[in-house]
Amino acid sequence: MSEAANATAVCTRSDGWWAIEVPEIPGLFSQARRLDQVEAMVRDAAGMLGVTVGSVTIDPRLDEDTQRMVDDLFAKRAAARKAQDEASRLARSTVAALRGEGLTVRDVATVTGVSPQRVSALQDA
Repeated sequence: MSEAANATAVCTRSDGWWAIEVPEIPGLFSQARRLDQVEAMVRDAAGMLGVTVGSVTIDPRLDEDTQRMVDDLFAKRAAARKAQDEASRLARSTVAALRGEGLTVRDVATVTGVSPQRVSALQDA
């Protein structure tokens, strides 16, 4: 059997199925109902062709509008993670500054709108 380090499973919707093509392995075509079944189908089909597959990258091909929505979803998630990280840093700095000014944990909680327990956790972080 020959060895193929990588296989890219290009998946396109067709009549309720994912049609699978692997460009790195000529003649490898298959289908699956769900994307989580694609890797097994690629390995099976490759085996029938005498090819051993190392890793399988699944590349679902979506229509342009849907792909744009998926891309936007990932961008918004990344922006939300970044904003959450910045808010967490700011919360720690704010708690430290307010405690440094002599405010009690309960006063800091009231000023920042979090629980006293959260203030304690933030100042210990």
